[in-house]
Formats: sequence, C-alpha cells, structure tokens
Amino acid sequence: MKTLVHGERTLMTEFRLKKGSILPSHEHLHEQTGYLVSGRMVLSIGNATYEVISGDSWNIPGGVSHYAEVLEDSVAIEVFSPRRDEYIQ
Repeated sequence: MKTLVHGERTLMTEFRLKKGSILPSHEHLHEQTGYLVSGRMVLSIGNATYEVISGDSWNIPGGVSHYAEVLEDSVAIEVFSPRRDEYIQ
C-alpha cells in the first residue's frame, strides 16, 4: 500500500495486490471508492459478490462488511472518506 495524497477529509491510496492474496472480511467507518487499474479479483460488498477486471470501479459504504480475493496480480486505487489517518506515512 502506498498513500498517494490526502486532504483534510479524504485520502487516496495505491494497492499492489499479489495473485492468491485474500483480504479478510472487515468493515470500517470510512466510505471507500475504488478503481482497478490492472488485474482481476473477486470483491464482496455486503451480500453481493462481483468479479472485477481492469477498468471496473466500486463503492463500499462505511460500516459495510467487505473482502477481496486476488485472482491476478492487481493494482487498485482507492479513496477513503473520512481520511484514514493510520495510512498517512
């Protein structure tokens, strides 16, 4: 994970994800909007599951459980609001 930029209320990150990685189910108060730059993964948001490919985007409301399974090496850009202070380096 690399923090790209942040403001007073938002934060943008780049995630480089390895094929076979699993991001366990979790939730947080932050709204999370993402864009898959390259690769392919399965993304579950609440009760819905999607296969996302390069060029797809998503939105995860705050407080909603979500997880991902990385099917190919992938790069994702995500914006969090409010800002995730623990991601500021």
